Amino acid sequence: MKKCRAWKYRRDAGATGGDTLSQVVEPTSGSRAERHPVTGEHRRGSITVRSLVIGAFGATVIGYLAPYSVHVIKGSWMELDFSTPMALFFFFVLAAGPNLLVMRLRKSLALTPAELVAIYGMMIMASALVTMGLTSQIIPVVSGPAYYANPQNKYATDILPFIKPWLMPSGAGPGAPVVKYLYEGLPPGQGVPWGAWMPCLAGWAPMLGALYVAMISAMVLLRKQWVENERLAYPLTFLPLELAGARSSGWPVILKQPMFWAGLALAGGLAAMVGLHAYFPAIPAPDLAPRAEVVKNIWWLWFRMSMPMIGFFYLVNLDVSFSLWFFNLIFQALSAGITVLKLMPHENVGPFGATVDLFKYSGTGAWIALVASGLWVARPHLLMIWRRVKGELGPEVDKDEILAYPTAFWLLVISLVVMAVWLGATGLPWVVIPVFLLLAMVIFIGLTRVVVESGMAEAVAPSIAPGMTAALMGTPVFGQAGMIALVLNYVWASDIRTFVMASAANSLRMTTVVEKGHRRLFWGFLIAIVLAFAASFYITLSAGYRDGAAGMSAWFFGPTGVPTIGYKWALERAAADAGPSKLGWITTLMGGGLYLLLAAARFRFMNWPFHPVGFAMAQTWIMDAIWFSPFVTWLIKSVLLRYGGMRAYLFMRPFFVGLIMGQFALNVLWVGIDKVTGHAGTSLFWI
Repeated sequence: MKKCRAWKYRRDAGATGGDTLSQVVEPTSGSRAERHPVTGEHRRGSITVRSLVIGAFGATVIGYLAPYSVHVIKGSWMELDFSTPMALFFFFVLAAGPNLLVMRLRKSLALTPAELVAIYGMMIMASALVTMGLTSQIIPVVSGPAYYANPQNKYATDILPFIKPWLMPSGAGPGAPVVKYLYEGLPPGQGVPWGAWMPCLAGWAPMLGALYVAMISAMVLLRKQWVENERLAYPLTFLPLELAGARSSGWPVILKQPMFWAGLALAGGLAAMVGLHAYFPAIPAPDLAPRAEVVKNIWWLWFRMSMPMIGFFYLVNLDVSFSLWFFNLIFQALSAGITVLKLMPHENVGPFGATVDLFKYSGTGAWIALVASGLWVARPHLLMIWRRVKGELGPEVDKDEILAYPTAFWLLVISLVVMAVWLGATGLPWVVIPVFLLLAMVIFIGLTRVVVESGMAEAVAPSIAPGMTAALMGTPVFGQAGMIALVLNYVWASDIRTFVMASAANSLRMTTVVEKGHRRLFWGFLIAIVLAFAASFYITLSAGYRDGAAGMSAWFFGPTGVPTIGYKWALERAAADAGPSKLGWITTLMGGGLYLLLAAARFRFMNWPFHPVGFAMAQTWIMDAIWFSPFVTWLIKSVLLRYGGMRAYLFMRPFFVGLIMGQFALNVLWVGIDKVTGHAGTSLFWI
């Protein structure tokens, strides 16, 4: 019998839901058991041991190559953000190469969609911590103040005595060989002092292990709500699911669509011109990030055409893409006005997030409202989880999860307790620990929600937990030791442009194609985390002690980057001895209130054009740099739907997905070209 397919709009059900343009498959009675009841994707195969082995191999390779490309080759970023270019490229090669060949020769031996999404899930989990996510944060944060200490900055007296010895490499101090040789290179004949770093890793292990288990557990508890109840877009999973054959019985039919290859060729061709220009300056390179000066020396407006971001934005709701650029232009104008009129005193809330302190507060309020309203909408789902935890419901309610709900719930609780105890042991006052952890989890959950709903593969929160905790509670409650202990958490809670929770959310979305064996994926996640960190830690330290880390990435190891930026902030805040910010509290409440008003209006009025997620994201610096990409995508998609309807939208979708793959493929391939030719520093893509 010929299967019937229907295309239609689907209304999301959450506080920030919208009309998602997606394929809704209405299976015939003979195929209901083969498809997921909500997404309509084929459920084929189990998460097997061989898929975990392949995923572990991929995670290890990413753990080694990603830091090597950043610190040694100094090429394009491939693990900096949620887009995980290296993982997507390797998955593309696997699905379009060996697995497709095996499928044609002997389909029974080919990897099933379930196995493929498990492999991809492990690789994006690895991508979340090999540089920006963890490894290239923890090494400079624990060694930087010792190396860069001098009589002028007083690090030796104002910072190092307040860091517990078990949080730094053994023997670390001003001029100590363990840090001196890391930044300047080892003398001939000496080896990497691995033994000095092992106690440091052991000291950090409880905190980081608990953090990652808590992140995974939280996403397990929210997966069904976001995927099946609210039906969020999850744009970052569209291409991997297509390559896995989730909607076509395992066959990656997107590879047969000419528009996909056209998009890949366009983005890849533009990237290749940038690379060739670095080798041969006579070859012109396209300027995809021009800017114009709007207010002299104050406001520059970027017109960045990011091919991957255009591809991701094409997969989200029109009101989301519209709101992202619309609200951002408003906040850019407000920022310029505040600067010109000198209306906002500098409160030193921290170096990350929004560029204006006022927006850090209002953005945090919006973030809190985003998470709170989402949990409010999820009340029936959360009640169901609680009933399962108490034993009132059977295991059938969580049979498709990688952890049973009771297990995920108690792992989350225990992990938070372990994190609190560890924070107290580092010197953070007990009175601030609950506030700090709450803000950290709100930022992580909020940013994950933004990524899976808006397609912001390059995203940051408007503030970070260390800075906002100090601003809202006041510096005196911390003391000098508490402020330094707060900065140590920059390792995992500062420039959070990628983290395990977002990778887990995207990976769990793709488990709708898994028929059985879901629980093995949890262990796959843990294996990927351990192997990726081990590989990245090995190559980063090896390259540092061999070549001198001071000559590697200037941001991660330079004197004004990760090694010192947090400590400088802490010393400035401690010197100011500032109490709780009244203006900050008021602005935070106002930001939360405005978000809730936008969310209420969205459900109250038909055709309301403003999505509250756009308001929450618009205040960050990264939206200042990327706003033009959602604008272009919104304009193109609006015209297509207005004059061509759904048919035109679906016809062009492979082209925009191809833009993503084309850019990322050239990113990885050009690192290989640089390695072969000995040329370093060719960056094709940032955001």
